[in-house]
Amino acid sequence: MTTNRSASPKWAITLFTMGVFMAGLDNGIISTALTTISDSFHVSAAWGAWTVTLYTLGIAISTPVIGKLSDRYGRKRLFIIEIALFGIGSVLVALSPNFIFLLVARFIQALGGGGIFIIGSSYILSTLPKESQGKALGMLGGMHGLSAVIGPNLGAVILGLTGSWQWMFLINIPIAIFLIIFGFLKLEETKAGTEKPLDITGTLLLSISILSFMYGITQLDSDSFVHSLLFIIVGLILFTLFIIHEKRVEKGDGDPILAFSLLSKLSFKLTLVLGLLSGGFLAGIIFIPAYVEQVLLVPVEQAGYWVTPMALAAGVGAGLGGVLSDKIGPVKTVIIAGVIGVSGFGLFSFLVEGFLMFVVASSLAGIGLGMLMGAPLNMLAGASADESEKGTALGTVSLLRQIGLTIFPALFAGLIAGSKSGYSQMFFAAMVLALLVLIIGFYINRKKLI
Repeated sequence: MTTNRSASPKWAITLFTMGVFMAGLDNGIISTALTTISDSFHVSAAWGAWTVTLYTLGIAISTPVIGKLSDRYGRKRLFIIEIALFGIGSVLVALSPNFIFLLVARFIQALGGGGIFIIGSSYILSTLPKESQGKALGMLGGMHGLSAVIGPNLGAVILGLTGSWQWMFLINIPIAIFLIIFGFLKLEETKAGTEKPLDITGTLLLSISILSFMYGITQLDSDSFVHSLLFIIVGLILFTLFIIHEKRVEKGDGDPILAFSLLSKLSFKLTLVLGLLSGGFLAGIIFIPAYVEQVLLVPVEQAGYWVTPMALAAGVGAGLGGVLSDKIGPVKTVIIAGVIGVSGFGLFSFLVEGFLMFVVASSLAGIGLGMLMGAPLNMLAGASADESEKGTALGTVSLLRQIGLTIFPALFAGLIAGSKSGYSQMFFAAMVLALLVLIIGFYINRKKLI
């Protein structure tokens, strides 16, 4: 491992927090300008939505791969490369002469933005003492959630002040330059170091399988169901081939992109399930603003005030989850997050009628989500992995969360469309997911797997 004596944990946390905020802010910002962007390139709303879809696909592909590369080549180096890619992508988006160019630029942005949270988390797990990791990871998680809330509002402000959607992306440039310069000066390098050749075949199999599967999932609500199902099946077949290949590489003393021995650990497999469920947990939160407008009949201009407590609660939950993970451990923090999540979604299912009960229920759901999405899952993943696999482990958990965040909204939307009581059924389903989080947490704790 290479070290830099001038490095400071405070500097590292500050730089990673800024990077996570910048990357998370971007997708929220663009949601404000989708119609404006589509109109400026004279494309339909369906085509315009691909600016978000392609970003999602790019993040899904990049997270496990960047996690592995950061383990192999160094987290400082990969952080700087990721920030540079994100900055270059931002410039290209702003200068796009046509819509296809814009989509390519958004994909480059995603490849840069997708790994920042993973690199920051693995860096913290590798360099900070155990008693300080939870608080630092909680800050990253809280900033991630805060950026999602601030993004649409900031996008509206920028669009209103400048009248140009390009400035939404150009504001990333000074931040990226600052992060590159100070990342180079202030971060210490951490890497296990290996002379074994990079697993190119595994990288390609994993990337194409994720791309195929996620594309199929995102297109399930379109008219071409068979077409979408075909992509999902191809993705699953390629992923099976990927697992077989990785097992062979590891047996041959190679350096697999995702170690089969890591996948075979029960603790890690349960952490992956928690990652998937956390995506469903977040999906339940996503539908709350629509519930405010469609069921509680709150006017659009007032709905923002109703959901603000939930957004603040998620940030508080992320910080609280970090503190509790340091004090009582990540497993017990997962259990508490599950209890709070069950309480929040349970209230939505049966008791929410007016503003007061809504604030209580949405705040509980927000706190539970924040606690779960911040420190504990990353600490569980890191505890299951060797030093040389921490980034890989975190990237894989993040991928499962992204898959959950893609699958469950489609399922929840089906429940909402199916009956008049659809929202109650959807919240009940989200409560079941929180209950599963609670059960898995109890099981890990009882069996002392971590």
